[in-house]
Amino acid sequence: MSNATITVYSATWCAFCHMAKNYFDKLGVAYTDRDVEQDMAAATEAVSKSGQMGIPVIDIGGEIIVGFDRPKIDAALKAHKLA
Repeated sequence: MSNATITVYSATWCAFCHMAKNYFDKLGVAYTDRDVEQDMAAATEAVSKSGQMGIPVIDIGGEIIVGFDRPKIDAALKAHKLA
């Protein structure tokens, strides 16, 4: 296993955010959830990492994925030896 970390920038009302977090839960992969509505620093961080306003923004070991894109998530998890 690597020591790469996963951060999910999300909001409570975002269906794709819930799908992404549920997917990580199902895989048994640990992640940090940052609520962009409650935490302005997290919102700013998500925009600066992704270059856009959409959520979820998923940071897997420095690899940024915008949206719930399972093929990209799976590839990043595999590349960072997290799944």
